[in-house]
Amino acid sequence: MVILNNDLWFPEVSTANEDGIIAIGGDLSPQRLILAYSSGIFPWFNEGEPVIWWSPDPRMVLFPENFYKSKTFRKTLRTHNYRISINEAFEQVIRQCAIIKRDGQGGTWITSEMESAYLALHNSDDAMSIEIWEDKTLVGGLYGVYLKKQKVFCGESMFHKKTDVSKIALSHLVDFCLKENIKVVDCQVYTSHLESLGAEEISRLEFLKNLEVN
Repeated sequence: MVILNNDLWFPEVSTANEDGIIAIGGDLSPQRLILAYSSGIFPWFNEGEPVIWWSPDPRMVLFPENFYKSKTFRKTLRTHNYRISINEAFEQVIRQCAIIKRDGQGGTWITSEMESAYLALHNSDDAMSIEIWEDKTLVGGLYGVYLKKQKVFCGESMFHKKTDVSKIALSHLVDFCLKENIKVVDCQVYTSHLESLGAEEISRLEFLKNLEVN
């Protein structure tokens, strides 16, 4: 297992173990994070652990044109009264993603260190959020890393306090991706919920091709 120091580099993703772990250690500087995401790598670790870097194979992705909207959800999109915004409340979104209770999870992987790191990315215009508002109350949203040169959005987390609002946020992200010609949304690892919305698993090699700058 490769242990990183302060030098800005990563080993080849083909060296990842069967679980997808490629390295441990290093920092969460904006420069390292951009290098990681541009190389098909992302951090995922718990409080008190060193940074663990992953590049799983297969990779869960959503091609924007394949986003599935059920008949019921289409009606929700037509009739809801929520206000949708982009980058109005990034810090609030990541905070809510960190503290929201999730079934089957005893804690959060979004540590205070992670929050600070992604806020720094947001401040450098490399991370974005989508917010769902009910009056002046934030009731849902998502955030992720936006690789503009590669035309890839790397989704990190989402939350909801009302039924379907995280799906509304994802639908708005898909609309944004289609408008900006974003090729793929990186969802990282498989979940049945993402699959029900049109996401699919592809090989790591195929995913890496999407990270090539045309």
